[in-house]
Amino acid sequence: MSKMETVSSNVHMDKDKDWWKGAVIYQIYPRSYQDSDGDGVGDLAGIVQRLPYIASLGVDAVWISPFFTSPMKDFGYDVSNYCDVDPMFGTLADFDALIATAHQNGLKVMIDLVLSHTSDQHPWFQESRKNAQNDKSSWYVWADAKEDGTPPNNWLSIFGGSAWQWSGEREQYFLHNFLSSQPDLNFWEPDVQQALLDVAKFWLERGVDGFRLDTINFYMHDKQLRSNPPLPRDQRNSTIAPSVNPYNHQIHLYSKNQPENLEFLRKLRAVMEPYNAAAVGEVGDAQRGLEILGEYTAGGDLMQMCYAFEFLTSARPDAAEIARVMGEVDKRAADGWACWAFSNHDVIRHASRWDTSDAALRAMTTLMMCLRGSACIYQGEELGLHEADVAYEDLQDPYGIEFWPEFKGRDGCRTPMVWEPSNSNGGFSTADKPWLPVSSAHTQMSVAVQEDDPEALIHHYRRAIALRNANPALAKGEHDGVKADGSVVYFTRSLDGERIFCAFNLGEDAAGVALPSGSWTAIAQDLGGADVPVGDTLTLGPWQVFVATAPAS
Repeated sequence: MSKMETVSSNVHMDKDKDWWKGAVIYQIYPRSYQDSDGDGVGDLAGIVQRLPYIASLGVDAVWISPFFTSPMKDFGYDVSNYCDVDPMFGTLADFDALIATAHQNGLKVMIDLVLSHTSDQHPWFQESRKNAQNDKSSWYVWADAKEDGTPPNNWLSIFGGSAWQWSGEREQYFLHNFLSSQPDLNFWEPDVQQALLDVAKFWLERGVDGFRLDTINFYMHDKQLRSNPPLPRDQRNSTIAPSVNPYNHQIHLYSKNQPENLEFLRKLRAVMEPYNAAAVGEVGDAQRGLEILGEYTAGGDLMQMCYAFEFLTSARPDAAEIARVMGEVDKRAADGWACWAFSNHDVIRHASRWDTSDAALRAMTTLMMCLRGSACIYQGEELGLHEADVAYEDLQDPYGIEFWPEFKGRDGCRTPMVWEPSNSNGGFSTADKPWLPVSSAHTQMSVAVQEDDPEALIHHYRRAIALRNANPALAKGEHDGVKADGSVVYFTRSLDGERIFCAFNLGEDAAGVALPSGSWTAIAQDLGGADVPVGDTLTLGPWQVFVATAPAS
């Protein structure tokens, strides 16, 4: 590489090694953030243009969904070249500019690495499928058919149907947990692991600060290819299309979640360590998510953070559910670290999913900024955007096309970011027709509209993030256990002698909770927070919060 093509690892050495702990991470879906060249698709140069805005929110880092070379069957989550930028998003020079501009604005950059599978257009797979004797023959998961010609076992694809696709060229089946055009890599092959570790190092050398690891628990499969057992009907609680997708009919005991995955994660952490880089893993498992989160973040040689799907559920979590989830984290991941999200590019936006009021959105946002763990915000969440209604003829998502109309797919949460109300594309693009239509309802909630309204939700997000940034105990501190009393959820965070008591009424009626002993000073009045009460009982109005500090007793 030339000097212009790489970034010395020395630039990483002055970073706070624990910068990730309690960080607020802003997720960017690059196709839909900002189109700089008028082709209707967002790009890296567009992201560069908007980085000052992102920094103005007070977040610590950005997570950028895949921008690698890809045939885009799954919109970048099917990679055909891990070490280049797809032309629709720009060039490596554009990425270098993004890194430089982000760092100038005080932002870390995390990129989305899709390691469990590639595109079927990747040269590795093109070689592997030729025969069983070539150098890449074992880089993917190949298996013979049963005697009757059916697939090797009962594993299912998340996108519907069998997880096995027949290849006439090799006269074998290959594994694909997602689309048939996304063959799974064989992590039992040491050369595969090394190739992927080299990919991580390539981007670390370019200056990235860490990774979001897609489907982190899918890397390894059962070497014996044993069939999965059935999942009882009353336990089918997946967050994505649970009722229409037969994937939710199995306990995925053998197709993912293998204990040998931990050894690969340790190798990846060792590659990241010299760069002070951090990773957050996506744990895709509806039944064992928190257990796996604990396994993958335990100790100092695995991943720094993982997130499960507990707060990405269809129903808004009430006080009791939040206390239950946080209690499970304390039990299963006491030595680890969670990362929380209410929305992302795979689920219905939570403003719609929870069918909740503006007051509830504000209270839940403040709660997220006070919970132990790091936090992810999905683009447009800070505007309170609801799920967009995308007509069938405009659908792009293969998942939605497969299961329409019972499940409309993920396009409704992926429509373009809205920057201004002045044109039909909301300032996203000058194209006649963007890759997904811009919701007319969204344009009236655009950044420009909300910036001019001091009471708008975007300013609440800024204040909630500022509260976290101003109080290290909220970002990095411990807690005394999250508890629920009726509609009130409450806990105390502590760090270096400082205590912060947090209480949230997550209901439509006034509710009270006992105030811990101490000399409290309220610090969240600009978030609709209550003042310190007279006496020992704290009474909160509907969706009201209380955050207060006290010196250590």
